[in-house]
Amino acid sequence: MKLAARDALRFFEKPDTSKAAILLYGADAMRVALKRKALINALTGPNADEEMRLSRLDAALLRKDPAALQDAVKAVGFFPGLRVVHVESATDTSTKAVKAALDDWQKGDAITVITAGALTARSSLRKLFEGGQQTLAIGIYTDPPSRAEIEQQLAAKGLQNLPPDTLRDIQILARELDPGDFAQTLEKLSLYKLDDPSPTTPQDLLNSAPVTIEAGLDALVRLVAEGRAAEVGPHMARLASQGSNPTTLTITTTRHFRQLHAAAASTQGIDAALSRLRPPVFGPRRDQMARQARNWGLPQLEAALSVLMETDLNLRSSKPFPALAMTERALIRIAMMHPR
Repeated sequence: MKLAARDALRFFEKPDTSKAAILLYGADAMRVALKRKALINALTGPNADEEMRLSRLDAALLRKDPAALQDAVKAVGFFPGLRVVHVESATDTSTKAVKAALDDWQKGDAITVITAGALTARSSLRKLFEGGQQTLAIGIYTDPPSRAEIEQQLAAKGLQNLPPDTLRDIQILARELDPGDFAQTLEKLSLYKLDDPSPTTPQDLLNSAPVTIEAGLDALVRLVAEGRAAEVGPHMARLASQGSNPTTLTITTTRHFRQLHAAAASTQGIDAALSRLRPPVFGPRRDQMARQARNWGLPQLEAALSVLMETDLNLRSSKPFPALAMTERALIRIAMMHPR
C-alpha cells in the first residue's frame, strides 16, 4: 500500500505495528535516514539496540544469502518487545528475497524496515510494497518540511513556549538548511534550553544554528555599517593576521551593503525585503540590518557602494596598489560616511 505524505506524517509519529514491512525510498539519503531513525524509534523505543531488538542487514548480503532476511525476521529475541529488522540500500535485486520473507511472515515476527534510493514507478521492489496489504511504501521527497513536520520535530525535542518570531526563524532555517543540519540545530537548541522555562528567543536559535559567515568578517562588516571607524583598523589587522585577504573583505562588505540597499529601495518595506534574503538572516542580525538600512538611507548607501566598487576594481588591477592598506582606507572612509 502506498502512503500519502499527510498520512505518512501521522504514521511516523504513531506507526501501525500490524504491518509486516515498510519501505522508505528517496533520492536524498539524509532525509531517508532521518525518517528511518524516527520510524524505528517510534516502533521499538530508544533501547532497541541494547535489548537486541534491532537487527541490521545490508541489501548486498541478500544477494549472497537470500534466506538471511527470513532468518532475521523469525529470530526470537531475549528481551520482550517488538523487534525490527532494517535492510539498508535495497534495490530491485532485493525484491525476490524480500518477497520470500513477506510470504513467510506471521504475527509476532519482526517488522522489516527497508531503505532505498530513488525508485521509479516501474521498480519491482516498490510495486511489491505498494501492492501488498501488510506492507507500506513511503516516498521521501526533497520538498521543504511542512509546518506540521516542523512542529512534530519540535515536539520530539521537547521545544515548547516558542514565540511567533522564533517560530518564523525556525521555519526559515528548515527551508534553507540540509535536513541533517536542521535536526542538529534543534538538538543543540533543546540542550541549550534544557531546564530553562523562559521563552526561546531568536537569539537562542542563533546561538544554536550553524555559522554561515565567518564571525570575524561579520564583525568587521558590522563595525563599518554602524560607523565605528576607530575600530575598523585594529579589527582588520587581526583578520589579516589570520589569513583573510583584502579581496574577501571587500566582497563580503559589498554584499552586505547591497543587501542594505535592496532593502532600503524595496517598495514592500525593509523588513519584508530582509525576510527574502538568501542565505536567510534572522534574530538580532536581521534587526541590526533593518536598523542599518533605515539609518543609512538610499543616497548614502549608493555612495558607499561606489567606494566599494572602486576599491574592488583597483584590487583587480595590475597596478601595484598596497591592497590591504587600500582596503582599510576604503572601509574607514565608508564608516565615516555613516549618518550621525
